[in-house]
Amino acid sequence: MRPTRRFLFLQGPHGPFFHRLARLLRAAGCEAWRVGFNRGDEAFWFDRPSYIPFQKPADTWPLTFAALVADKGITDLVLYGDVRPIHAQAIAHARAVGLTVHVFEEGYLRPWWTSYERGGSNANSRLMDKTVPQMQAALAQLDLDLPDAPAHWGDMRHHMFYGMLYHWFVVSRPGAYRTYKPHRRITVAQEFRLYLRRLLTMPLTALERRIATWRITHGGFPYHLCLMQLEHDASFQAHSPFTSMTEFLEVVVEGFARGAPSHHHLVLKAHPLEDGRAPIKATIKRLIDKHGLQGRVHYLRGGKLAGLMNEARSAITVNSTAAQQALWRGLPVKALGRSVYSKPEFVSDQPIEAFFANPDRPDSRAYRDYRHYLLETSQVAGGFYSARGRRQLLRQVVDMMLSEQDPYDRLDSGDPVPRQNLKLVSG
Repeated sequence: MRPTRRFLFLQGPHGPFFHRLARLLRAAGCEAWRVGFNRGDEAFWFDRPSYIPFQKPADTWPLTFAALVADKGITDLVLYGDVRPIHAQAIAHARAVGLTVHVFEEGYLRPWWTSYERGGSNANSRLMDKTVPQMQAALAQLDLDLPDAPAHWGDMRHHMFYGMLYHWFVVSRPGAYRTYKPHRRITVAQEFRLYLRRLLTMPLTALERRIATWRITHGGFPYHLCLMQLEHDASFQAHSPFTSMTEFLEVVVEGFARGAPSHHHLVLKAHPLEDGRAPIKATIKRLIDKHGLQGRVHYLRGGKLAGLMNEARSAITVNSTAAQQALWRGLPVKALGRSVYSKPEFVSDQPIEAFFANPDRPDSRAYRDYRHYLLETSQVAGGFYSARGRRQLLRQVVDMMLSEQDPYDRLDSGDPVPRQNLKLVSG
């Protein structure tokens, strides 16, 4: 008799996480297959009999996927991110035929957690329709307090290493995947070179960042923090009013110039994986000259946020998850795009000039409840890229996938997901 659960994996995080996850699902009595779209996908899936290469033109993918679902009797779809075209097309069909859609993403409360949801993530998440009072009502049934952050599961080097290795396979060994086109605007070869350059220049970038950070933290001036994102990031492209980081920076810098007191400064904090594909530095220089902000605007490439946030007056972003660190500290936050934390209790609805002039503070008690709700539902301790992070994530997420209810419904029904004792496992 065939097993009742048959999982089909599409593209996942760079590295072996999806392979390890499928191995545990098989151990639980399920079947698992993987569709690969390039040699990078193939390289990290080590079970060859269950690997299905897609080597046809992209416009044939929807029909191919539908046929594959019917032929294999698929019950569950597993993917990383839900907006890249091949995933969005697959999800549309999966919903139409009643499959369970498991979506992994970087954690809403990163770096210590990852996100696991059903149906969609980010602005497609079920969180978008949940109010804070609804979350508070679900939490009222619990007798557990907010969990502490666990130990760090790895650092950016693991992420960058697997990204570079993945793109190396795609570029150097394309094999029969000649029709593959990435969902981003640049070529795979360009992406590989950017990853490699980012790795090689990390020491110099770190030195520049330390100097710039010292000037900010020892400058003695009030400052507002702009949390920049990757221009090619799926959440930025799919859930914001901007098509480029240049557009976002123009709005922010102009709003700062018009609204902020003349002794305030603006700190533009780049994403840790910013690799130079967008003309960030040139854009900032042009905007400084345009608005006469010489000496009041600072640019930081990557680095840790904690020290900067501890002294900042406010934070502004499109929909970066880093804004949650600001909300946790009680900082005023303005988000210009759609995000799971864009609740009226937390995020300012002031015009941007008024926000820089006198930003409204969030309801910190409400945010604490919101954060607690996430940690009892979709946020799972661990990570995709380091071995330790993967081990911790897999200990819990397999049972969550096999559950009849998704994490939000489980908590609402009074049967929350069992939570790891992070104080024990993180030591």
